[in-house]
Amino acid sequence: MTLLRSPGHWTFYAVQRKPRILIVEDEPAIRTGLVDVFVYHGFDVEFAIDGISGLSRALAGVYDLILLDVMLPGRNGFDVCAAIREVDREQAIIMLTAKATDEDVIRGLALGADDYVAKPFSVAQLVLRVQAVLRRTRPAASDHEVIALEDGQIDLQNLSASVAGQEQRLTRREADVLRYLYDHQQRPVPRDELLHKVWGYARNLEIETRTVDIHIANLRRKIERDPRHPRHLVTVRGGGYRWVGT
Repeated sequence: MTLLRSPGHWTFYAVQRKPRILIVEDEPAIRTGLVDVFVYHGFDVEFAIDGISGLSRALAGVYDLILLDVMLPGRNGFDVCAAIREVDREQAIIMLTAKATDEDVIRGLALGADDYVAKPFSVAQLVLRVQAVLRRTRPAASDHEVIALEDGQIDLQNLSASVAGQEQRLTRREADVLRYLYDHQQRPVPRDELLHKVWGYARNLEIETRTVDIHIANLRRKIERDPRHPRHLVTVRGGGYRWVGT
């Protein structure tokens, strides 16, 4: 709320806060281009040029989203993401990577990144994906914040799972995926529905991303006894994914 004075009286005006984004990118041309683009789209933008200063800014400031390159001097993006997640499980993070191999993408998402964008990328699509993450709302808490398994349980509220005596930490996004699948377990849930309902992407936004599949693969490693033959997070050919209870 902003207070402005005009002759004879004070008037209150509601001023919407700009979303704050931190861009951590060492390549000057890409960094400058991203700063200009997001300023143009109404963001309050800060930037860092290496992993050490990027982590320092991330932990000291308050940002709606962090756009984090993987290949950084000083400290790579994976390490920065992991360090942020140690103190903030809710911070929105999108990773930029020229290393779009499955291993690298899986690593980034397993550390808690919300999504990844491979270089070279469409600037327009990147902006749409950032806006989608910022629009996201956490799925409403259901009656099942703790999911019982035959050999353990999943605590969605506290982002943890205990399976066969092994404790696992979940990311916020993983918990949201599980919650949505569990609440709709009567049917298979298509990938595009998960992208729309959990990630916030518009249904008509044509993007190439394997983020849903990789999140499912990470979850299977955490909650399934045999991730290659899952009992709970099953794939329905042509239908998407479905939660199967005990």
